[in-house]
Amino acid sequence: MNPPAAGAVDRPQVIRSYVAIGDSLTEGMEDDSGPGGEYRGFADRLAEHLGTLTPDFRYANLGVRGRRMRHIFGEQLEQTLEWKPDLVTVLAGGNDVLRPGNDLDELAEQFEQGVRRLRDAGIRVVILAGHDTGWIPVLRLYRGRIAVFSMHMRAVAERTGTEIVDLWALNALNDPRAWGDDRLHPNGAGHQIVAARVADLLGHPMGPRESWTDPWATPPRQLPRILRRRENRRWARQYLVPWLRRRAMGRSSGDGLLPRRPELDYLYDEETRERLRRELERAEALPRQDDRSVEDARPTISPSGVKGPEPLR
Repeated sequence: MNPPAAGAVDRPQVIRSYVAIGDSLTEGMEDDSGPGGEYRGFADRLAEHLGTLTPDFRYANLGVRGRRMRHIFGEQLEQTLEWKPDLVTVLAGGNDVLRPGNDLDELAEQFEQGVRRLRDAGIRVVILAGHDTGWIPVLRLYRGRIAVFSMHMRAVAERTGTEIVDLWALNALNDPRAWGDDRLHPNGAGHQIVAARVADLLGHPMGPRESWTDPWATPPRQLPRILRRRENRRWARQYLVPWLRRRAMGRSSGDGLLPRRPELDYLYDEETRERLRRELERAEALPRQDDRSVEDARPTISPSGVKGPEPLR
């Protein structure tokens, strides 16, 4: 059974440590809102939010672009099991599914074995299932495989009692404004939608539900057909052809790269952690008429206190 939904318990589970494992989406590609244009992504954004709820919050992000199932449920999994964090997010399989020769049933078995090892270690796990590529030229050809594998992941979640965020069900991600120029990775807005959805599932929402269900006040702008064709040709030259070339050569854009946050370390420096501790103590002392009193008093952290990407904006 999945844990109770947010609102079904008086006090959501405290999360003091978080490890994100996965590929380029976990790494945060196309969300260049970190310091100096560094990648940030949904995992960093989620960590920044969770880090305001407990002073000694620790975080690691092992995601690297191009990583496949054998890497994520190999070295990334083994390192995570050594740390035994309170929370792990798993986003795996995308690079395997996009290779037509791979058997989806076998991939699902590997996925379940990895999730079971995390669950058997007593770790709270959130699976992120695949998003819909039906609106993306060429990638729409893989839509059926992505849908089948997403069904496998939902079945794994059911069998293992694991929480799951179905990215396919997030209508906001069907909006081009949520995606980077490469159309393969969410931009800052898209990563924020994913982070807010996961935070809501955990019982620690970032804001109103509309922040991830309906984040835009206006519909997306529709380009004339001739401009769409021109844009599709530009995209194919700049992104699709290099991607296909790497696949043909058996190479990955992540070859030789290491994780951005390879150690499970404090998110904030010592001074910021002490200030956060004092502010949380003051918030807890407020009259508890309802949980909103504490949420409204939740402290904010300045960018200087973060070890790495800046906190939520």
